[in-house]
Amino acid sequence: MFEQFRNKFPLDEEHRQAYTGLFKRIEVPARTILLKEGEISKKMFLIEKGCIRVWFNNQGREITLQFFFENDMVSSIESFRKKFPSPLFIETIEPAVLWWIHKKDFDRIVDEISEEKVLRDQLINALFERTFGHMQHFFSFMKDSPAQRYQHLMKEKPAMLQRIPQHYIASYLGIRAVHLSRIKNSGTKKKKKTSI
Repeated sequence: MFEQFRNKFPLDEEHRQAYTGLFKRIEVPARTILLKEGEISKKMFLIEKGCIRVWFNNQGREITLQFFFENDMVSSIESFRKKFPSPLFIETIEPAVLWWIHKKDFDRIVDEISEEKVLRDQLINALFERTFGHMQHFFSFMKDSPAQRYQHLMKEKPAMLQRIPQHYIASYLGIRAVHLSRIKNSGTKKKKKTSI
């Protein structure tokens, strides 16, 4: 499970074993809430198998912010780092195999590797990648129509569309499931017209 991190975070074998030993493995069913809004996040999750969605409640309507898949790490970052109440829910979409690490152990790793410039830079880059993806999605809401957001998703992340239930995709795009059906039907009709 941790092989992918060998190249990303080059550590000697002693440190690698010590750090990976701090993670605990769990198996959970679909629709398991890993963190509730208002709780303080004390765990960081690494996904071995499955899909997780991060969402918030907007006056009774669930708004999906991000999806995470195999080999991704996920937590409510602000809550995890700053001990703020989480503004988000973290929930599995599929049955999942997860590895989790407690905040105190994660902080210990960060403290120890922060003295190593290469490792520190790689950790910062990994965090920025996630932030950059989140910013791109946010900017898409400012400049693109729902249909354009859906087209972008089809082009950039087609596997996501096959794997995630449509009502979650609609929530991620900022529309209702009925509107998503219309967008999909509109695209299908256009394809039929061009093929004639």
